[in-house]
Amino acid sequence: MISITLPDNSVRQYESGVTAMEIAKSISEGLARNVLSAKVNGEVWDANREINQDAKVQLLTWNDQEGKATMWHSSAHLMAEAIEQLYPGVKFGIGPDIENGFYYDIDTGDITLTESDLEAIEKRMLDLAREKQTFERVNVSKSEANSYFTEKGDEYKLELIHDLEDGQITFYKSGTFTDLCRGPHLPDTSFIKAVKLLNIAGAYWRGDEKRKQLTRIYGITFPKKKELDEYLLLLEEAKKRDHRKLGKELELFAFSQKVGAGLPLWLPKGAMLRERLEQYLKKVQKEAGYLPVITPHIGNVNLYKTSGHYDKYGQDSFRPITTPYEGEEFFLKPMNCPHHCEIYNNKPHSYKDLPIRYAEFGTVYRYEQSGELHGLTRVRGFTQDDAHIFCTPDQIKTEFKAVIKIIMKIFKALDFAEFITQISLRDPNTPEKYIGSEENWQKAEKAIIEVAEEEGLEAITEYGEAAFYGPKMDFMVRDAIGRKWQLGTIQVDYNLPERFDLTYIGADNEKHRPVMIHRAPFGSMERFVAVLVEHCAGNFPLWLSPEQAIILPISEKYQNYAENVLKSLNNSDIRALIDDRSEKISRKIRDAEVNKIPYMLIVGEKEAAENQVSVRKHGEGDLGSFSIEDFASLINNEVNRLQGFE
Repeated sequence: MISITLPDNSVRQYESGVTAMEIAKSISEGLARNVLSAKVNGEVWDANREINQDAKVQLLTWNDQEGKATMWHSSAHLMAEAIEQLYPGVKFGIGPDIENGFYYDIDTGDITLTESDLEAIEKRMLDLAREKQTFERVNVSKSEANSYFTEKGDEYKLELIHDLEDGQITFYKSGTFTDLCRGPHLPDTSFIKAVKLLNIAGAYWRGDEKRKQLTRIYGITFPKKKELDEYLLLLEEAKKRDHRKLGKELELFAFSQKVGAGLPLWLPKGAMLRERLEQYLKKVQKEAGYLPVITPHIGNVNLYKTSGHYDKYGQDSFRPITTPYEGEEFFLKPMNCPHHCEIYNNKPHSYKDLPIRYAEFGTVYRYEQSGELHGLTRVRGFTQDDAHIFCTPDQIKTEFKAVIKIIMKIFKALDFAEFITQISLRDPNTPEKYIGSEENWQKAEKAIIEVAEEEGLEAITEYGEAAFYGPKMDFMVRDAIGRKWQLGTIQVDYNLPERFDLTYIGADNEKHRPVMIHRAPFGSMERFVAVLVEHCAGNFPLWLSPEQAIILPISEKYQNYAENVLKSLNNSDIRALIDDRSEKISRKIRDAEVNKIPYMLIVGEKEAAENQVSVRKHGEGDLGSFSIEDFASLINNEVNRLQGFE
């Protein structure tokens, strides 16, 4: 007999070899009908996989993200089976689940798949799903795996097998399809009730532009048709909010092939929006004791070799910049932190100086694959709202908590009401991905976990998501239509201070090593603006709106009065403009609504005579008449309230 501990800490006894599905049935037949997979000692398993020793078991359903991931991974196999039946001879690369759905990369040979083919693939998938095909996990040797895919002539699977260790290779068989796969998978395909293949794209094999471009098909599945219908409505709303579309309509940013792919050009309205975000954070940072610094866009290659960024980002960086001096090389900087370490090292420090907080809106560069570039969310040059805090070990928690307060203030000012806190730790199975000693990693991870507990944050823990130099706390916000975005981040780093030999003189008059905290509440300005545009659908908070008010004269006779109103508003730091077109006032109001301008100020004979404005608010209608001074106070008070500076 073995002991199974369930999430409520109850313990049940079962015979060795019991499966999660059998455990579910012993609890409730209704529960068993909804079990998609199970978490066994923290690892997601097939619900039908035997458990042969004491274990902690969590039964996963569609309500769990891991349950959804299991369905979507299985759906990728189902799609591959359908495609293989419809188009014999195709070869398969990789087919993982993703945050919303799945994809599979396929070498279609001489066949060209288009959007018009997706409906037939969907139909075949649903037919196969109704067959209630089971997913059979089979352990195979490396030679057996090689033999199988050599016979199939699938060079992609053979390449993947080459990187695997003998004794750790598994196949999954479902229906007529067999795939190289670690799993887990559904008990059977009948759980898949609704299918939608979303689009076709090109994808280079293993992300390498020098290798063959495969056909990538994205899809999503659901256990109920109603949920698919709701998701498709959400996709339509997302299309309306697409920052690339709204960015063009609102004249925020542009791209030029002559400038280069992934290098955004900020247009005047976008530049002013970004400037307002920067000024807001600078004000918050000044109150919190941060000191501004500026560093160059390039650095000697040895700087990044010292920091470890050369090894980490060398393959994803632009080629080195050489100079007439033999052997001298520079890099476009991939991160700001090495430069800030050198600023700290510019002079000796005492423990009395700490904490020292350096802040910079620093532009960094990464050579992203052209196929992965996407509007402002994936670019090759981006500006981070970067800051680095150098502190003593006993100041870590205080500083970490202070950064959390800044991030919470920003989220509130921008109406990001729903967020998830994630603690990102090392993957214990891949220690080679990280730099630094085991002792330092343990101290850093312990500090972050304790801060989350002390601040009452219900944090989730993700292994393998840490930065290469230290663990971190990430803040994942949900936007207005429920999508999840990773924005603010805080990282504890014992390693770069060692690599740069940073020191301070302690109270004992001896040299000590400071701890470094990296933080970026926005993350990157480009990505943050993209998320903000889509979250707000272009209806920015009043303090960020390109124009806070538009003055609408009823006729040309009131143009001079409108200009006087504009001058008064400008003197009160309110952004406004005049619609002086010879259009009817109803058309001007309608156009102002379409352009999402927060306030409309209508001026005519009565307003001019009484030195007032008639105020309408976007989406709400008439607010009545105000003096110009009272309207200016209304705006400025609302701005201060929204920014949290009341």
